[in-house]
Amino acid sequence: MKNYFLTAACMLFLSSVVFAQDTEWKYAETITQNDLKTHLKIIASAEMEGRETGTEGQRKAAAYIESQFKKIGLLAPKSLNGYQQYYPLLKDTIIPKLLKIGDKEFTYGTDYILQGTSDDTKDLKANEIVFVGYGINDKNYSDYTDKDVKGKIVLILSGEPQVDGNYIVSGTKRPSRWGFSSSMKLNAAAEHGAKGVIYINTSWTNIPPNLSNSTRSTNLYFPRSNGKPTLDMISMAPSQMSYLFDVENANSIFAYAKEKKSLNLISLSKKIKTQLSFQKSTTTVMASNVIGYIEGTDKKDEYVFLTAHYDHLGKKGDVIYYGADDDGSGTVSVLEMAEAFAKAKAEGHGPRRTIVFMTVSGEEKGLWGSEYYSEHPVFPLEKTTVDLNTDMIGRLDPGRTYGDSTNYVYVVGDDKLSSDLNPISVSVNNKFTKLELDYKFNDPKDPERIYFRSDHYNFARKGVPIIFYFDGIHKDYHKPTDTWDKINYDVMEKRARFIFLTAWEMANRNEMLKRDIPLTGDVR
Repeated sequence: MKNYFLTAACMLFLSSVVFAQDTEWKYAETITQNDLKTHLKIIASAEMEGRETGTEGQRKAAAYIESQFKKIGLLAPKSLNGYQQYYPLLKDTIIPKLLKIGDKEFTYGTDYILQGTSDDTKDLKANEIVFVGYGINDKNYSDYTDKDVKGKIVLILSGEPQVDGNYIVSGTKRPSRWGFSSSMKLNAAAEHGAKGVIYINTSWTNIPPNLSNSTRSTNLYFPRSNGKPTLDMISMAPSQMSYLFDVENANSIFAYAKEKKSLNLISLSKKIKTQLSFQKSTTTVMASNVIGYIEGTDKKDEYVFLTAHYDHLGKKGDVIYYGADDDGSGTVSVLEMAEAFAKAKAEGHGPRRTIVFMTVSGEEKGLWGSEYYSEHPVFPLEKTTVDLNTDMIGRLDPGRTYGDSTNYVYVVGDDKLSSDLNPISVSVNNKFTKLELDYKFNDPKDPERIYFRSDHYNFARKGVPIIFYFDGIHKDYHKPTDTWDKINYDVMEKRARFIFLTAWEMANRNEMLKRDIPLTGDVR
């Protein structure tokens, strides 16, 4: 009889252990391909118009996410009086009055345009123009060496130099951010004391018609109280170069630039008076992050964040950039994870820590929404144990020619900020999902700079441990062809379940994640 009761007791104990171990999997299985597809067909629909930040499409997407948060039963942060955290964007209207260089007056829209982030200076005067190549100032290459530009106008070209097929700044066959970011060149000029910038776009023949009028009313931009200084940037087509530095010099420079040669050894300046006058008015447009949460139990004052960006590139004319993978896939995964956690709590298996579900806007513009949150946190960042960020998990990387290309996810950041991250991530995967965890993009020196390019970074720079999940770059990335019907829903389901299970572990462990590894690298 004793043996019978002892055996029965052991069986009961073992079954309870097995049940406890399988509880999280039970709720992970509620994240399904069909549900992901149902949400994504709405998020990435024509009705959402590509979800560009600050547009009606973005506001429709935010309303849909908010409606789902309400339906799931997530709580809205009390400090927001609702689910949306609104933040301001600015839109300038420029009324040009005069651009005169030497004896020549230039016509706005035909000869030049002003960049939308031009500062509020209404009258700019300078007596000298200095050529500074591509306008790059980097440790690997600088166009400013031995050049005095203080109080002068600098003239810079688009692009960046190469040597033997590799870009000098990045050291790889891929261009660096200097190659396409005029704002970086603008900031470099300001830091060297320049008074203004003439920017020659070497890909133009003339000012493109779509820019000649649209720049009078500029694109939206994000106001940064601690941002770098900005200058007036006068954009011109190459045809104006010969007036500024005569035909022979202009032709020689363009010949070098066409071959992507270095320009930093060219010393060229011209004593010539420049006068720019314009008026600018600024209006405010609101965008938003959508935030809901499930309150924890004994550790409710500590927080696990699950994030994704719901914005995309919007419409270009009549062409919609649907953004199904980028980042409709992450957005709908957050919705599904929220529903799974809510179901668990309703059935008596709620998380110990509070779990916050946040979809942000402005990512495609420069991580605006997450930056705003990091500067205006709704929940204390020092009590935020982790941010698990999902940005593109619905497709396969055609360049991944090793391993099982249908059973992987790129993992970024799990060896940074906290030594707890990687062991938890690996353990959860080994126990449940058995994906190939690929660390290809985990190096901050990676030329793609993936670690710095999504919203987790604004948590990381504040010291919050992060993991970023990613599927790689495919042929439809940032194209109108990134549509819901091309998603690999079976792989996406498995990736979303893995993230959910990782969050479950981090929400229920005894201690917050250690913060024992310093952050290195920065894009600011």
